[in-house]
Amino acid sequence: TPSATNFVAFYLHCYESCGILTTPFVSRTSCMDQLDLNILAHLQRDGRMPYTEIASDLGVSEGTIRNRVTRLVDEQIVQIVGLVDPYQLDFDAPAMIGVTIQGLDLDAVAATIAKFPEVSYLVIVSGEYDLIVEVMCRDRDHLATFLNQQLRTVPGVVRTQTFVILRTHKMAYGARPSLSLPGDRS
Repeated sequence: TPSATNFVAFYLHCYESCGILTTPFVSRTSCMDQLDLNILAHLQRDGRMPYTEIASDLGVSEGTIRNRVTRLVDEQIVQIVGLVDPYQLDFDAPAMIGVTIQGLDLDAVAATIAKFPEVSYLVIVSGEYDLIVEVMCRDRDHLATFLNQQLRTVPGVVRTQTFVILRTHKMAYGARPSLSLPGDRS
């Protein structure tokens, strides 16, 4: 549908803006059809779902699914990765940090900050802050060290505001509403 394709184009544009993907999306999204979107929805629900199961659900051959997934991966539209739950690894001090940049190129500063291993998510935003950075730290001491000895020493960083995450109610990497499968309630 046009709305699903528009959502994917916007979503992919966000990745391009962060420097994760670097080639134009017009050609990628213009060649995506409803089958591609349905495949993406299945993979978002379970990245290890067998191609035979996806094929059966969608009424196409396993080879069609394999070829489509290969193309989506090759074109960097999708990455299939294992996600680790940081809480299970005793990273007990997650935080979101608003960062204000001054005097330097925003993308260059963002690229520098993105290299820190504590950073799990970094976006350039509009509003009060220039960047929103999510970090996963082992404990409060680790968080304080990260803030004072790493983040605040990056050239161009003039102000930070840290929001310590006290409790997580939802952490989802699953299907977006416009890509949902029938029967999904996420």
